[in-house]
Amino acid sequence: MSINYSERIKALTNHPSLENIEVIVITDPSNIYYMTGFYADPHERYMSLFIDTENEETYLFLPALDKEIAADIAKVDNIIPVSDEQNPFTIIREALKGMPDIIGIEMNTVTVSHHNGLKDIFLGAEFADIQPAIDHLRTFKSREEIDGLKEAVNIIETVLEEGLKTIKEGMTEADLVAEFEYLMKKHGAAGPSFSTMVLAGEKAALPHGTPGDRKLTNGDFLLIDFGVITHDRYCSDITRTFTIGEPSEKQKEIYNIVRASTQAGVDAVRAGVPLKEFDIAARNVIEENCYGEYFNNRVGHGLGIEVHESPSIHHLNEDIAQKGMLFTIEPGIYIPGYGGVRIEEEVYINEDGEAEVLTSFPRELRHINLKN
Repeated sequence: MSINYSERIKALTNHPSLENIEVIVITDPSNIYYMTGFYADPHERYMSLFIDTENEETYLFLPALDKEIAADIAKVDNIIPVSDEQNPFTIIREALKGMPDIIGIEMNTVTVSHHNGLKDIFLGAEFADIQPAIDHLRTFKSREEIDGLKEAVNIIETVLEEGLKTIKEGMTEADLVAEFEYLMKKHGAAGPSFSTMVLAGEKAALPHGTPGDRKLTNGDFLLIDFGVITHDRYCSDITRTFTIGEPSEKQKEIYNIVRASTQAGVDAVRAGVPLKEFDIAARNVIEENCYGEYFNNRVGHGLGIEVHESPSIHHLNEDIAQKGMLFTIEPGIYIPGYGGVRIEEEVYINEDGEAEVLTSFPRELRHINLKN
């Protein structure tokens, strides 16, 4: 995949909110990846990207053991290894030119220890938050990025179809998680984009429940929420709900309301209107059918190289929807002690300002018969 990383760095340094910032410091590995094409989890070791806006030069400080890999991948001017026994701030001070007055940092990410280290080597410097500027850039996806995200969608939908065929009598939620995560790797994913969620029966009423040893049983709702991350680090996120055995009339009723709610949310998506309209459209369907008390979370979130990104699709978000945004529409009904239904789609506002749905797994209610 060909991404112009220098253009991304230029877009960040030219962002109006960063006009007076002389040095930008990025520590979030996903943001470093977004800006350079290089990803690593440094664990307890030191890693950061410095952008010297005055001298138009970039520095990637990283664990010495990652230097060779970064040399082949990272689109930066300088790669500077930091050995385990070295003080990274001493190395930073020696590498950078000048003494900046204003330093930009990700205030949602940077640790107190890192902040103190910067204060020690850049005496008297002020610190400004660059997080909103980076989040803004990452909100808008190019067509090339959408192709990467579609790959992640294609893999997870294949995994879902194949994984459903493995369901049998005596299987637990955790057993099905294992089947799905094996299939993710088999079909070329780097791994799950978040913890795979398989929830049966009354546990399907837990929007963020944890799979365990509960067995899949006739009469259950089966809620599956999962995704993959590709080797290019694009994420997918999809939810579908099934029944084990023939559905009851109440299950059909709840399912069809959520299905209509999802469609209403998708139908509302277009550029030029407040993002809250997508949540409201989906929420109204559930409320009009007297299940409003059982849907108490936002209807969606952005995703890209992380599974949760900007924008947030909730009923108070007045921000205007724009071309290039990608997010989920995922309303649900969750009845404590009984079960729940969620149906989740990924929706892109394309070049024409219209909704383009990346997910394609059928939304019709499907029941699964347990095999011996």
